[in-house]
Amino acid sequence: MSTWLIGAGYMAQEYAKVLNILLPDYEVIGRGKKSATEFESATSHLVRLGGLTKALEEIKPPTQAIVAVGVEDLSRIASELVRFGVKRILLEKPGGLNKQEVCELNNMAKSYDANILIAYNRRFYSSTEALQELVEIDGGATSCIFEFTEWSHKIEPLKKGLGVKESWFLANSSHIADLAFHICGYPKEFSSWQKGSLSWHPSSERFCGAGITQKNVVFSYHADWSAPGRWSVEVLTTKNRYILRPLEKLQVIRLGSVHIENIEIDDELDIQYKPGIYNQLKAFLNEDDKNFCTIEEQLHHIDIYNKIAGYD
Repeated sequence: MSTWLIGAGYMAQEYAKVLNILLPDYEVIGRGKKSATEFESATSHLVRLGGLTKALEEIKPPTQAIVAVGVEDLSRIASELVRFGVKRILLEKPGGLNKQEVCELNNMAKSYDANILIAYNRRFYSSTEALQELVEIDGGATSCIFEFTEWSHKIEPLKKGLGVKESWFLANSSHIADLAFHICGYPKEFSSWQKGSLSWHPSSERFCGAGITQKNVVFSYHADWSAPGRWSVEVLTTKNRYILRPLEKLQVIRLGSVHIENIEIDDELDIQYKPGIYNQLKAFLNEDDKNFCTIEEQLHHIDIYNKIAGYD
């Protein structure tokens, strides 16, 4: 199977470091000379310049592709690949800038019988895998708490594509919501509240909510984007409280104790490469799709994310 990596920026470099090990024979499609030079220096892999449209005109389309471009270009690039017959695509999260883009991409994937998978790499952390195994041993989750606080003072000066920062929960924070719901089930009923406004994110600044998932796990969440905080997930069972804070590490508070213990995990690959990328890419290349979010699932999830974030 021929494989293309679309993009030559930071995320594309992280994918390339793993591809160099798992599948060295791949084509990189980039646009600008500057990013291509930086990519080649970091990965020792050549970039075909000129962008995707030019590449599709000059050479045979690939069997599968990994799309690692800016959020504002994700759906457009994926759509172009689908139109040229690419049947299998690993698409960086969240798959599109808004529900309309994801909906149109999902419809196109159905029309062309293409399989588009959203690259929520935190599903593939070693800590996530260990947590899921331990929760199953305990008899399943009973409740869940997660926080998706973003550092506004760091995000405000960032240069991003049109509309990306205005939809920052979907573009970035959905990582943490996806992880919590992937472990504990997606909501079947929940209430949400937002307050405040930021210059770069006018719809909301502070968030909280609670509900129950399809697995009958009660959950709550909180975030304040103008106060200190960090991403975290806590999953509770009748025996233990498991903590992902930071997400790459797993801790536990056992029943009858308040002591926080570290749980040893085999996270060598998450240390050697960007966390989650090796296992995610390996699963994609092996067509082991059970832990992926499909484009159709993402379309349903966006309604949840829009409600959490207060988007219209």
